[in-house]
Amino acid sequence: MHDDQLHELRRERWRLNGRAVGTLDEAREFIDTVGFCLLYPQRPPVLLPTFIGAYKGSEEKLPTAQMAFADRDARAVKELMVRLLRERAAFEANIFPENNFIVSAAVFPFFYGLVGDRNPRQMPKAGSRSEYSPLAIHALQHIKTSGPIPKHRLRELLGGDISEAALDRALEELWARLRITRVDYKPDEGVFWDVLFRWAPEAVKEGVQVSLVEALTALVSKYVDCVVAVSQEELEQLFSHFVGRARVREAVNALQAARELSFVHVGGRVMLQSASVPASPPQEFKPAREPRPLRSRMRRASRPGPSQPAQTSKKVAAPTPPEDSHHE
Repeated sequence: MHDDQLHELRRERWRLNGRAVGTLDEAREFIDTVGFCLLYPQRPPVLLPTFIGAYKGSEEKLPTAQMAFADRDARAVKELMVRLLRERAAFEANIFPENNFIVSAAVFPFFYGLVGDRNPRQMPKAGSRSEYSPLAIHALQHIKTSGPIPKHRLRELLGGDISEAALDRALEELWARLRITRVDYKPDEGVFWDVLFRWAPEAVKEGVQVSLVEALTALVSKYVDCVVAVSQEELEQLFSHFVGRARVREAVNALQAARELSFVHVGGRVMLQSASVPASPPQEFKPAREPRPLRSRMRRASRPGPSQPAQTSKKVAAPTPPEDSHHE
């Protein structure tokens, strides 16, 4: 495989070849295909697809999160993302500062198994060995009791002398371990927070039951499938945001032993790819099969349940999205 072939295969999979995402159904299909992505490109670059790139159908002149205010499509992109979150077709995670990390519903239990709190219903205890600051614990108690709740109301319950920056740090602590999540936005009140196990109990229940090894191997396998081929260094660089590099190497070795991953030469470099991808890819891109741990859950997640009717595809207008990507 040549570098330009790999680039074209990624463009096809990430919908950067003019096949833009314009409807809710297409957005659902995109996030299910890639598994997880960023809302905007990251600086320094991270090897991940972007939701705004898929929406535009191009990789040219994509804005970063800091420059999104000047982009005419940014409002519609955020609204489309919010619609995915509201119907639980996707979830957010607090991984990259000032950027939205979006995970598909089918992949999310594995992501929760990797980074989420194993006792989500149990209130953490304060003390020197606690994983959370006292303010984060108090904020969690109020969110659990009064949520969904906007930040300004939460700050009132905690006491007016608490600074906004301190409350933001407490929310980030809780969000990083997937204790809480953003569930709504209203222009006059801002973002609403709720405990994740109340917002998505089935996803959390599944995630708690997934071992760290199963979670990591499933996510690595899905990521390799998403990027078509990747060097071990690039793979470790991304997953070092979640776990230590040694664990990533163990996951790669396990997948190779199970013949889920193989090697391919790309422009003189040795890279990892899904074992089901042929060594010489055809001109027409055909997606590889889903990684073994994900296939059954992907099928279940793609079927609407009794409380989640199938959505009719509609072109998204440009209503007002959350103005702050994290806390407003």
